[in-house]
Amino acid sequence: MAQFEFDAVVIGSGFGGAVSACRLSEQGQKVLVLERGRRWTPQTYPRDANDAWLWNQDKPHQCNGWADLRTFSDMWVAAGAGVGGGSLIYANVSVEAKPEAFARGWPAAISYEALKPYYDRVGQMLSVSELPATQFNARTRLMKEGAEKCGWGDRFRTVPLAVSFDPDWNENLPDARHDHHSKRFTNPHGREQGTCVQCGNCDIGCQVSAKNTLDLNYLAVAEDHGAEIRPLHLVEYLQPLPDGGWRIHYDVLANGKRKRGTVSAQRVILAAGSIGSTELLLRSRDQYRTLPGLSACLGKGWAFNGDFVTPAFYTKRTIAPSHGVTISSAIDLLDRSFQGEALFIEDGGVPNLATDFVRRRLKHLPHGKLRRLWQQIGQVSETADPLAGMMPWFGQAIDAADGRLYLGRRWYAPWQRQLKIDWRFQRSESAVEAMIAVHKQLSAATGGEAVVPATWTKLRNLITPHPLGGCNMGLTAANGVTNANGEVFGYQNLYVMDGAVIPRAIGLNPSRTIAALAERNCEILCQQLRT
Repeated sequence: MAQFEFDAVVIGSGFGGAVSACRLSEQGQKVLVLERGRRWTPQTYPRDANDAWLWNQDKPHQCNGWADLRTFSDMWVAAGAGVGGGSLIYANVSVEAKPEAFARGWPAAISYEALKPYYDRVGQMLSVSELPATQFNARTRLMKEGAEKCGWGDRFRTVPLAVSFDPDWNENLPDARHDHHSKRFTNPHGREQGTCVQCGNCDIGCQVSAKNTLDLNYLAVAEDHGAEIRPLHLVEYLQPLPDGGWRIHYDVLANGKRKRGTVSAQRVILAAGSIGSTELLLRSRDQYRTLPGLSACLGKGWAFNGDFVTPAFYTKRTIAPSHGVTISSAIDLLDRSFQGEALFIEDGGVPNLATDFVRRRLKHLPHGKLRRLWQQIGQVSETADPLAGMMPWFGQAIDAADGRLYLGRRWYAPWQRQLKIDWRFQRSESAVEAMIAVHKQLSAATGGEAVVPATWTKLRNLITPHPLGGCNMGLTAANGVTNANGEVFGYQNLYVMDGAVIPRAIGLNPSRTIAALAERNCEILCQQLRT
């Protein structure tokens, strides 16, 4: 029997990769996680202008920051870069897809009923809870008011969040959003966390660790069971070995340089996200030609999940979008009762970077006049927030899922191949316009004025933090890249377990569905390993 360095190599540490690493290591498998980004801590989260905010896919050895903002011709895609993947930058929402979302486009084995036990398991692992009624912020109250005034009062609800709340916290505490109000505790997985102080930093790293990111639960369990995580390892392509198993080719990103390396494993779990996993398979098939038998469906059926933000501005009320968790509530219009489109409206928040900058400085200043001066500056930046009157109406919809990812030539360097998206707005235009109409109606009903971004009205460009598809599930290689269990057609011991396998838009935040699918498929894989 061939000898491999690892039983399983997991590529990526987001919602699919973290689940996979956890469940395989619990089964006694020798697991290696290769993560392209850094291992972040509250002490290293970006806050200042010169911090490592962005990841650059073309120069990852020189620019390997917090978030990957990939720009394509008509679509921008935002993704996390670090140990914990998308859980580092997402807005904590851990909601189940609707049963109707599985009515078409999925293999028959995948349904809401089939995923329900795994949805529950994910919720337990992430310790999800909803924003306490005593901690509604201005955005939550505005959402509720807007829903009621528009006749959707019964559609309003708070959403499950992967956040640890303190029931005793309230916004009337002195300096309520300061870190010292966070209560420390040890979570069920033995990791130290704190409770939420509603500071609004969910998307740029929760400095009190109230956000239940994957490094504090699934990945923590994986490491406790012997899994090894190697940050700053960017996988380039996969190579099947003649006697079975796999060789994984990667670059180590260190000291501003890229150093080639390889590792062997009996099986590979791809979990680099819709963009990352699809690109890796495309490069393996079309550039390095190590996987020529991959399905012709690879890259097709890509969805932006209907993401859209419409800012509204209020002159007679304070919204303060940096106060509170980034998303707290939703108005559920997924039944297509509005203009025939399936919509899920949410409140959006943004961090107050000016206040964060001051607080970072305060930690390093001795007590005295200079410290008091910076405290006064911090109070001004908190109360004189230029965005205090803005409400970022957010939401998702069910789009056409007709995008295609592929490798194209650079016009200025035709010997290089880069990932591109062929996406057209026409078939998804009605969903976006319905979203805008809802945002305008909610704004007007609550005394605000919605301003539709010119990136849409003039250019028909969009940005999504929730890309789906590219390695879609199917029944055969003729209509999919993987089967219902995430197994890649045509290759043994190669799996995709992330948002890339979801074959259609689901119209709401997908993280819990991605994790539930990984839970299900890892359970099937572990059963096979035991027999």
